[in-house]
Amino acid sequence: MEFTAKQENGVLMLSLNGDLIGENSGSGILEAANEAINKGVILCLVDIEHVKYINSSGIGVLITLLTKFRNQSGEVAIVKPSEHVKKLLIITKLTAIFKIADSHEDAIAILNS
Repeated sequence: MEFTAKQENGVLMLSLNGDLIGENSGSGILEAANEAINKGVILCLVDIEHVKYINSSGIGVLITLLTKFRNQSGEVAIVKPSEHVKKLLIITKLTAIFKIADSHEDAIAILNS
């Protein structure tokens, strides 16, 4: 799995590509989050449009991200989940704790509300 991280207007934007299965990329994602939080960023947008599969370790990475940002009074929005990933989020009831958006613009609006 590959990911990119950038900060824009006080929001950490993570774009994930591949299967989110925890492995080595999970620690890199969390490290990018820690660096942003240390710079005062408390909002995170996670674009998972190109993620086709998430296992329990990958869900753990997303929950850890959410916990890190909420501990700073921040928030995380998940953007553009595929139908398969969306079903997984519904089955695991993670739609109750994550903000889900269909576009970056919607996610930014959710994060800033």
